[in-house]
Amino acid sequence: MILTNKQKQYLTGLAHPLKAVVQLGNNGLTEGVLAEIDSALSHHELIKVKVVSDGRDEKTLIMDAIVGETNSVKVQSIGNVLVIYKPSKEPTIKLPRK
Repeated sequence: MILTNKQKQYLTGLAHPLKAVVQLGNNGLTEGVLAEIDSALSHHELIKVKVVSDGRDEKTLIMDAIVGETNSVKVQSIGNVLVIYKPSKEPTIKLPRK
């Protein structure tokens, strides 16, 4: 799924008041964490994930892995926070037209 800039801006506005649903700890990206992120995505569609990492490159790799493994779309990443979107079978978030 590819989002237009207008759709990303809309989702960014919706995500602004949200708190991080999942936080990665010292163990990093595990199967359990991925399962929790996938579960949260199926329930909420739009979530924030807090990724704490030592290096910028490592953090980018982890964020890309999260997006790839969950088949979601990266809406935004600022600092340690990643905002991702994945529509559920019955979407509750109505995206603007392309």
